[in-house]
Amino acid sequence: MPIDSKDVTWVQEPEIGFWEATFLPAIVEGLRTTMRHVTHYQPTTEQYPEEKPELPLHYKGVHRLNRDDQGRVKCVACMMCATACPANCITITAEKAPPEWPDRDKFPMEFILDELRCIYCGMCEEACPCDAIELTHLYDMTGQSREEMTFNKEKMLAIFDATKDSGKDPVRTHRGRLSGTSDFTNLPTLGPATSVPADDRSAKAPTAGVIHGTAVMETAWEQVADKIEDKRSAGGN
Repeated sequence: MPIDSKDVTWVQEPEIGFWEATFLPAIVEGLRTTMRHVTHYQPTTEQYPEEKPELPLHYKGVHRLNRDDQGRVKCVACMMCATACPANCITITAEKAPPEWPDRDKFPMEFILDELRCIYCGMCEEACPCDAIELTHLYDMTGQSREEMTFNKEKMLAIFDATKDSGKDPVRTHRGRLSGTSDFTNLPTLGPATSVPADDRSAKAPTAGVIHGTAVMETAWEQVADKIEDKRSAGGN
């Protein structure tokens, strides 16, 4: 869908004169700002932990694993979050789904997330096709060891149970039993991205994309072998 012209704001590049090119006005303005902060210092003190901070809506805190409408873990162990994670802090052990779950093939028998190694970028949340993992507004969870900050599936499900009705972290999507992954039952067969001309050698090959012909490397190796054999024969004589 093209962007409407009224939604586009054109910004003209400012003209840079001699003084602007020396960066002296920018330096002076920066020093004025610094002096203003020194002479008019007005600190803002929050009485934490008695007063909790108001975090923005896009704050990324501790992770949780969501449940579906039947109370099961939404994750289908597709490994997309672990693949997208730049910090490599997610480890998933997949298991075949039980017979009473006919709408999925796999589920995470174990889901481990290292909260101390995580950089809270939200890539796992973006990559998940079934909205199973989300970042919450929890920021004050601590531990006395690294093991305590390595969350397993049960702990992340418990975080979902504690935050889903808090008002700040509602379930954000409702797109089916397993979200978008359960809505596709029959996918159409996709054709090749490129077409091959009929007179191309690969089009006439028995196997698509395989070209049968004279192997140049094999011929070159045959020539090398002949030369070695000739030298051996000459040395023997």
